Amino acid sequence: MGMITLPDSIYTRKGDKGKTGLLTGERIEKNNPQVEAYGTVDELITVLGVAKVHSGNRIANYIHSIQQRLFNAAAELATSHDDDEIFEFLDRIRDEDATNLEIIADELTEELPPLHNFVIPGGTKSAVFLHQARTVCRRAERRVIALSAHKSVNSPIIKYLNRLSDTLFVMARYANVGEGGGDDVISRDGVTKQKM
Repeated sequence: MGMITLPDSIYTRKGDKGKTGLLTGERIEKNNPQVEAYGTVDELITVLGVAKVHSGNRIANYIHSIQQRLFNAAAELATSHDDDEIFEFLDRIRDEDATNLEIIADELTEELPPLHNFVIPGGTKSAVFLHQARTVCRRAERRVIALSAHKSVNSPIIKYLNRLSDTLFVMARYANVGEGGGDDVISRDGVTKQKM
């Protein structure tokens, strides 16, 4: 497997009968769990792009790096089988990628007030799009887990998506507390604004 070449035209007509191609050239149904998995990761990359353009530099830089790792995760998920020849061309997701997310989440959390209640998504544009990305990330995680019941999946991808949803939650809080008026938190006493 060499470099991937893109067609001259954006449309190929190859998918008109409900099938799509994997990186290896194999054709599968578009509703296959494998397509659901890498397609949802693709959706997550896009939603993160929306959050990125509405975020301050610090969060935007984090998101940019995360999008690159997610592209690699999607490429892994779009392969047809475990084949060393295929994977030698891919920068596979590793356990340390999840560790890097933990470092980001921990650094941002240190700058936030403790949280004892549920957060109602909203506030700044950055925060609300990060919350949206968080929920898409959870769905991507579910899709990859569902795929793993049928096909071997690189387990660090699941770990990365799990840690990413937590990190996006912290980023959303940071955006609201650091750049906005704080988070709306809900408890038995109703909704209150949490600030620094």
